[in-house]
Amino acid sequence: MNLENRVKATAKNIEGKVQEAVGNVTGDPQAQAEGKEKQIEASTIHVVENVKDEVKKNID
Repeated sequence: MNLENRVKATAKNIEGKVQEAVGNVTGDPQAQAEGKEKQIEASTIHVVENVKDEVKKNID
């Protein structure tokens, strides 16, 4: 488990949620899309870290 990657992913998720919300308020579809993209990227990082944890657990 790489805590640093998880923290960065969580920060990116929050940033994406804020950006999406700003896009919703301002009616900016590009900001909305970029915010959603950041959230998906963060989710992917969390999944990768979970898989790494499981692999390491099975090896140990």
